[in-house]
Amino acid sequence: MGRVSDSLSRVRGAFTEYTVAGVRELLGPVAGGALARDEIVPALRATGGGSPLEALTRLFWLQVAVGEAALKDVADDLVATGLAERSGGELRALVHVEPLESVSGTGHAGYAVSDLKARPGAGVRLKPDHVVGVGGASANLARLIVHRAVDSALDLGTGCGVQALHLAGEPGPRPRAITVTDVNARALELSALSFALSGVDGVEALQGSLLEPVRGRTFDLIVSNPPFVIAPPEGGLVYRESGLHGDEFCRRLVVEGPRLLNEDGTCQLLANWLHIEGVPWEERVGAWVRESGCDAWVVQRDVQDPAEYAELWLRDSVEVGTPEYVARYDAWLEYFERQRVTGIGFGWITLRHPGAARPTVRIEEMRHAVEQPVGAYVDRVLAGLRESAEFSTACAQEGALEWLSLRAAAGIVQEQIGPPGAEDPERILLRQTDRLRRAAGVGTVEAGLAGVCDGSMALEPLLSAIAQLTGMDPDQVRAHAAAVLPELIADGFFELA
Repeated sequence: MGRVSDSLSRVRGAFTEYTVAGVRELLGPVAGGALARDEIVPALRATGGGSPLEALTRLFWLQVAVGEAALKDVADDLVATGLAERSGGELRALVHVEPLESVSGTGHAGYAVSDLKARPGAGVRLKPDHVVGVGGASANLARLIVHRAVDSALDLGTGCGVQALHLAGEPGPRPRAITVTDVNARALELSALSFALSGVDGVEALQGSLLEPVRGRTFDLIVSNPPFVIAPPEGGLVYRESGLHGDEFCRRLVVEGPRLLNEDGTCQLLANWLHIEGVPWEERVGAWVRESGCDAWVVQRDVQDPAEYAELWLRDSVEVGTPEYVARYDAWLEYFERQRVTGIGFGWITLRHPGAARPTVRIEEMRHAVEQPVGAYVDRVLAGLRESAEFSTACAQEGALEWLSLRAAAGIVQEQIGPPGAEDPERILLRQTDRLRRAAGVGTVEAGLAGVCDGSMALEPLLSAIAQLTGMDPDQVRAHAAAVLPELIADGFFELA
């Protein structure tokens, strides 16, 4: 064990330049862009010089053999740690080792060790216990995770350990205790290698399905990139398919996961959900989050029709072009047809243990680009939902506008739309220049408030001044403000002062 530990230490030393930033600079924009599309030929051309960084990139990222001489100082250690094997004077990777970049893009977050990638045309079939590496979904979740100090964190379904690596390796406060779980023993084996290679100590690893390994415990933060893929039951790839019917796995995770949260704790996950004919998806997912008893923010980021969805995951498992492809594709469509599925949604779910009798829930679709990482301001989004509810409740009280005060959120600009030279605009927009980059059509009252609300005055005198300037009835102005401001607070245009 000591020898392996010493070897890992020497490998870490050899990996000093093998970072996302180092590889990006080595490859340049053309080869780097091609590699992002999983095309390796330009990267092979850019890494033929024989330097240690080029050799490591070819060996562990591009998965091609390299001459042992290129890594002679660390070749024995790569073999001793199980990362590579010798064959005819060459080193061949036994696993895929990919450097991670911090979610802010400003630093190195560790190394994710996964099974070798199966590329189209290679004739390699994925084993049921295949451990997948870094991908778009894991990156999405890492950017969503809240930037707040927590004492304890759970990475449920850790896979190769990506989320735990981010929790342990990002700048700022780190959890005192990190627990990871997975039903797949090989995932726990490779995640342990990820942590060791990244210099992350003290991670508790537990094997088991869903929440079983941690029943009776609570955490400040739960994150999960679960096996959310909805597939016919005979599929069987553990990293993406739970074996439960339809979107039942995600439903259970949403309903049961928050029971493991401490007061004010947060649960964040990615999920797929079915669009069933005649049933709005918001109703189905809304029932999940309401049963959880948490404040909730659900965002649908994409929707695919059944054929697109089947094609996506058949490509993922490198089944395109195989003899079984047509039968697998047909079975997938048949499975969806029996359930009257019209589409499959993908998105984020953030749950916060509310400590309140009436949780606030927001379910929305958001396809446009937003400022990343979302985790930097997700707390502000959840606060806005609660402030919106509090404002609505307060407005039901007599004279509430005499003491309620708001401030316009930072980063708001106003746009007036109409023909050139027109005396009055046809439309007024408030637009966010950062964060969720929402736009809202508003009237004169809201536009006026956005220009003067800084939290220093109650709403009553401001609304009276707007009524006087516009010639509107003061009572109508107050009623209008009480009706429209809650939504603008929930959307992040205004904040309670």
